[in-house]
Amino acid sequence: MPKRGKKRNDEEALSDGCEPPMKSSKSGNYSEDADGILVCELSKNRKVSVRAWKGKIMVDIREFYNSGGNEAPSKKGISLSLDQWKILRDHADEIDEELS
Repeated sequence: MPKRGKKRNDEEALSDGCEPPMKSSKSGNYSEDADGILVCELSKNRKVSVRAWKGKIMVDIREFYNSGGNEAPSKKGISLSLDQWKILRDHADEIDEELS
């Protein structure tokens, strides 16, 4: 039975043109000026901003993290379209009543 996954030394890997692909890094710089308008900070790591995305205005509620001294947005969050934002805003009183 043939051996699978034969190890090659570094010289063999480079000689046959099989260099590993370059890793792309995500941008660690997050600028509210370029990406949107910061409306408020909910906590140290959570922010609300208004931004344009794919030609639509969105209300973005997002968690941020520090990456090498730069603040970057995480996947944890939600972007609401204007219609969704208006529905949430219109039901704020009902939400407050349920919380009481």
